[in-house]
Amino acid sequence: MNRRSKSTEGVVIYTSRHCGYCVAAKNLLQSKGVEFTEIDVLLNSQHRQEMIERSAQRTVPQIFIGQHHIGGFENLSKLNKDGDLDNLLA
Repeated sequence: MNRRSKSTEGVVIYTSRHCGYCVAAKNLLQSKGVEFTEIDVLLNSQHRQEMIERSAQRTVPQIFIGQHHIGGFENLSKLNKDGDLDNLLA
């Protein structure tokens, strides 16, 4: 699933198949009406390396809003609960 963001900077989520946290992160973004670009790193070493270089992390999901690195699902969920996610997406 590849989607374009409403934002000019875009929302990008690096994922892999069978990742429950990836599904949860995508569901949270979709529940807010956010369009995003999903990059599956499971079978593409170039995409995995890009994710590692951008995030300094090896686990998925890794979520970016524009150039701002959010982190994984727990970080995204906390931003949402704290009311800060909507401001980042605006």
